[in-house]
Amino acid sequence: MRCIAHSLSISLMLGVATGFPTAASANDGPPKAQQASRSLPAPPISAPQARPRDSSSVKDHVRRGQRARNAGRWMEAYAAYKAAFEAADPTTSTERERAEIAGELGLCEVALHKYRDAAEHLAKSLEQREALPDALERRFEAGQREAVKRVATLVLSVDPPDAEVLIGGERVGRTARTYTLFFEPGKHVMVRAHAPGRTEAFQSFRSVVGAEHEMTLELLPLAVASSANEASSAKDTAPATPPPLRTLPAARAQAPSPWASWPGTLRITGIAVTTAGVTVGTILMVRAGKLDDDLSARRARLESEPSSSASMCWQAPRSSPCGELARLLDARNMHGRAGLAAVITGGVVGAVTAASFFTDFSFLRFKPAQDRVEVSPVANGSEIGARIEGVW
Repeated sequence: MRCIAHSLSISLMLGVATGFPTAASANDGPPKAQQASRSLPAPPISAPQARPRDSSSVKDHVRRGQRARNAGRWMEAYAAYKAAFEAADPTTSTERERAEIAGELGLCEVALHKYRDAAEHLAKSLEQREALPDALERRFEAGQREAVKRVATLVLSVDPPDAEVLIGGERVGRTARTYTLFFEPGKHVMVRAHAPGRTEAFQSFRSVVGAEHEMTLELLPLAVASSANEASSAKDTAPATPPPLRTLPAARAQAPSPWASWPGTLRITGIAVTTAGVTVGTILMVRAGKLDDDLSARRARLESEPSSSASMCWQAPRSSPCGELARLLDARNMHGRAGLAAVITGGVVGAVTAASFFTDFSFLRFKPAQDRVEVSPVANGSEIGARIEGVW
């Protein structure tokens, strides 16, 4: 028994002695073994999942801003609404809540004279005006008008709409075809736009308080721009050639007016005399006809009286009824002769005037006007004569 126990103790000591080198060899192994163990991939560590923003923090900021605004502490209200604006997220807030926060922040900025930021935030709020109550919409519109009066407004149109726009070297955070931007007055602003495959466009302007500037940036495709540059360079290098002379048609010589120089004056006078003579003569002849009717009526009345006769009437004194008959006879004869003379005179002058249109005044260095007068005979059942047509 003593031998067996002694042998067991020896075996146990040998086992312990052999175990320590084995453990040491695991730590003090050759470099290749260490490198192999280090090259083994570490177990994957799952990344911490992003926690959604807590909507309660946004509401806390809003409540704090409302209390400060009602108490007239605009700086505190501005800080609270700005924190709420930055913390608002589309996944945890509604469109109306974001529009109200932006509008309230803009009103705080108006009260603090931060007009450029106020105009930007109020414009962002009014973009969702359909989600705002009427009372808030009117408040935000009044604040927007107050802010816009003290800043410069730029209405920028960009083509294509996906071009990247930079204002003063800083990128505008959204992509659109039309931008409405606000600037402090009195600044020189550089606007650039670039897009892949298109030329770069840039313009500059100086902002004016209360003014609305309009600007259009059009980015042409590189192929179109290169062809336009080649055409312009070829035009610049080509020798200058004088433009072709245009031969204008010779001005047509116009015939002198039939009223030119002194014949025209005489023609006008002749037409006036003819018209006046015929008119006066016609009136006198009408008057003579009326007097003749009166004379016939008086004569018939005298002859109807039994105590009178025609021979006695012609030899009666001027104060008698027969004398009145004699005065009517003289007046009739005078009006008739004068009317006939006036008509004849007007006709003669009219004939001379008409003949002047057919007279050759070449010896007086005046070109005749036969080409302006046309004479055609007229004959029908009621009249016969000639029709004269021309420039009068």
